Amino acid sequence: MLIDDLADRFEAAPALLDESETLSFRALAQRANRYARWALGHRVKPGDIVCLLAPNCPDYLAIWTGLTRVGAVVALVNTNLVGESLAHAVNIAGPQHIIVDAAYRDAFLSIGPLMAGDVQRWAHGGPIAGFLRIEDQLAKFSGDRVGTDECPVPALMSRALLIYTSGTTGMPKAAIVSHLRIMQWGHWFAGMMDTRPSDRMYNCLPMYHSVGGVVATAATLIGGGSVVLRRGFSASRFWSEIVAWDCTLFQYIGELCRYLVDGPPDPQPAAHKLRLCCGNGLRGNVWGVFKQRFNIPRILEFYAATEGSFSLYNCEGEPGAIGRIPSFLRHRFGVELVRFDVETGTPLRGDDGLCIRCGTDEIGEAIGRIDNVEGGGRFEGYSDTAATRKKILKNVFVEGDTWFRTGDLMRKDRRGYFFFVDRAGDTFRWKGENVSSQEVAEAIAGCPGVVDAVVYGVTVPGAEGRAGMSALVVTAGFDLDVLRRHLGEKLPEYAQPLFLRLCASVEKTSTFKPRKQSLAAEGYDPALTTDRIFFDDRRRQTFLAVDAVLHSRIQARQLRL
Repeated sequence: MLIDDLADRFEAAPALLDESETLSFRALAQRANRYARWALGHRVKPGDIVCLLAPNCPDYLAIWTGLTRVGAVVALVNTNLVGESLAHAVNIAGPQHIIVDAAYRDAFLSIGPLMAGDVQRWAHGGPIAGFLRIEDQLAKFSGDRVGTDECPVPALMSRALLIYTSGTTGMPKAAIVSHLRIMQWGHWFAGMMDTRPSDRMYNCLPMYHSVGGVVATAATLIGGGSVVLRRGFSASRFWSEIVAWDCTLFQYIGELCRYLVDGPPDPQPAAHKLRLCCGNGLRGNVWGVFKQRFNIPRILEFYAATEGSFSLYNCEGEPGAIGRIPSFLRHRFGVELVRFDVETGTPLRGDDGLCIRCGTDEIGEAIGRIDNVEGGGRFEGYSDTAATRKKILKNVFVEGDTWFRTGDLMRKDRRGYFFFVDRAGDTFRWKGENVSSQEVAEAIAGCPGVVDAVVYGVTVPGAEGRAGMSALVVTAGFDLDVLRRHLGEKLPEYAQPLFLRLCASVEKTSTFKPRKQSLAAEGYDPALTTDRIFFDDRRRQTFLAVDAVLHSRIQARQLRL
């Protein structure tokens, strides 16, 4: 097991740290081996599913590395889920065992009637009535390396983890992650970041996520460095903790960097020892400000999906780009952009029935060639075979070829840099034009008084496509007339939101993605929310407050849109 090999190399050096404990490389390996023998002692067989519902902590990595050593598949359950969503995540995994940290006792016990099947339940981190305490049993087992006479080493291609999609729309899916995939992620990012024993990674991303749980941890440990684990992101504590823990690296995702830029000035950044930050989702309009204000020597932006068949890396530090493929590697990376029909939600095909490649700076869906061999280009799918089939595109450029659909719209410039544009489902069509919610949100975010902006499409009776709507978090000095003038300078009229919703906050996933589905479902109906809603009356050049009367007029198609 890699953990044992690292322990032999780095011994007493710190591996994982949080406020409660520090595990050296040797201690981490010993604890993982105890969990492996615990699993063997309770007849956990290769292929058996064990769900893990626990917060970021050193034990989290020890649990899943130990269990996967004996061939178990560990489902890393999102700790923010409750009710039906939590029950769904557990049920689609179909576990034989579940390990629940005491911090999530109430959330788990509440779904008892929704649970399918008979699952052995184990408490972690404290007692839970009716559960066995897993830590109490660990002392019975040796921490020495697990030998092949006790248990064969799992095949590289066998399943190791189930990692769930973020579920911004609909219920989350469980993506299959093999041992090979974990090794690829860890070693590839260790090389990209040039991790070394002197490094210390600050990781406030959830460990049930592929970036926070595998990439940030494995890449750092492989280089002999240590990982500081935090239970969540706090903009107010971020820099003081970076400095206090002597961190040289940190992992970001989504809007984390923008939250730091929007926060109050902090004297701590000047004292940090960071040499690099790595992540995905850093917008071009934030990149330069973030790098300069916080004195970040290097930003390594990348593009990847847990289940995806390819990755992209922006090694040159091109602001806003998600990467490019060097000419000498193009033969190894099957990545293309194909023209996309927003109305049907599928790639466009020509008269010959094949997909059409995009030209320079033309927006299309990114797809990756599937090549299920021991190397790149693998698509391992989901626990749900129907969901797996939906992601596969066949007969793309030649009869019989297969490609992975990312569901992401991108463009590629003349230099070969890829730029993320939007999620395919978030781009909508209005007035015969395609509207990128990402582009509109970035334009709105530049208006004085706007703290946060989420853009989505809503249906309007009698109108084709979907009208733009934006949920905004604003300051006390926000002015609707200023926003109107600002958007007039930044966006064509068809892309300017027809409706605004002023919110106290916008609900986000744990990876900082806005939950648009519920906002779009409520639309502009004032009866469904206490938030103030406004309609852009373009004939009068003013925003009107939407009340029951105005809502009825819009529904009755009495206003010109």
